[in-house]
Amino acid sequence: MAGSSFGKSFVVTTFGESHGVALGAIVDGVPAGIELSEEDIQKFLDRRKPGQSTVTTSRNENDKCRIYSGVFGGKTTGTPIMVMLENQSQRSQDYDELAITYRPGHADFSFDSKFGFRDYRGGGRSSGRETIGRVIGGAIAIKALEMLGIKVQAFTQSIGNVYAENFNLEECSENDVYMPDNEAAAKAVELIKRAKEEKDSLGGIIGCIATGVMPGLGEPVFDKLDARLSAAVMSIGAIKGVEFGAGFHVSTMKGSQNNDPFFVDEDDTGLHIRKKTNMSGGILGGISDGSPIIINAAVKPTPSIAREQETVNAINEEVELEIKGRHDPVIVPRAVVVVESMVAITLFDMVLENMKSKMDNVLKVYKDKI
Repeated sequence: MAGSSFGKSFVVTTFGESHGVALGAIVDGVPAGIELSEEDIQKFLDRRKPGQSTVTTSRNENDKCRIYSGVFGGKTTGTPIMVMLENQSQRSQDYDELAITYRPGHADFSFDSKFGFRDYRGGGRSSGRETIGRVIGGAIAIKALEMLGIKVQAFTQSIGNVYAENFNLEECSENDVYMPDNEAAAKAVELIKRAKEEKDSLGGIIGCIATGVMPGLGEPVFDKLDARLSAAVMSIGAIKGVEFGAGFHVSTMKGSQNNDPFFVDEDDTGLHIRKKTNMSGGILGGISDGSPIIINAAVKPTPSIAREQETVNAINEEVELEIKGRHDPVIVPRAVVVVESMVAITLFDMVLENMKSKMDNVLKVYKDKI
């Protein structure tokens, strides 16, 4: 299937279906010498795997990964890295009635329209389990970015109408919804439980911050950094909107409010150009400006809900549908690491691309090697 690869210099190709034998990723363009183990990747996969709390699907997958190539002696070899894991908890019979019936809010109809054939078991490639490959690629990118002093962290900003009012990223791992505000997280959990009792679902907003990003990443026209990041995040199935910095609020501002004033800052390493504010979200003219990159992504409510819905089937009959199976009442908490991964993949890809933009960069790498 076309469209299963992302990136130019750092290329992540995902494979596998929700109810197939296995899923995974092939990651090409990884420089040699990065320390990498299955445990490094597993800790990211564990953040997205199902069955971890009352607010996620009860599908119980171990999602244990195995590295098949590209790593030797605990370090990357510079060759393609293949990572795969097996599906172990499929209940494909839950989807038998969907062979010709189109689920509202899903890709069933559009897949049939394009291919004339589809894997109806859990949605096949349009399933959320496809994101396993993205998280594998993201785990590798994050390891590489950390070597450059770049940190990427995503979090739950809101679920339904419950927003994080405080901002302590250390609290994300202390609650079931990965929110940087434990008090708001408790309210969000109660909201999710009510939606589940009503056989309904919720959406929310995922925030992501990248710090330590050097100025100069991104290309001036079609490959702007924010354009590439938008494409990366919007490629996640549940995402319906992306904004940077002040985002859509800039439409209500005046230029004097939206412009970020520059100033000169001095520290132990010398003089640096900084910004007093960050309405731009760390990107100007499609190129990073050295400030934190700030992204918000809107996540739609889980389309698989247990209440009766009106729909049609492939033989043009109007029918009523109650979706069976094990589904998340909210996708947001498990999608946090997916957004984090796609941002990291894009940033590292752009770092490698940026090495080509100035001869000084090429000479520095060459001199470091000799």
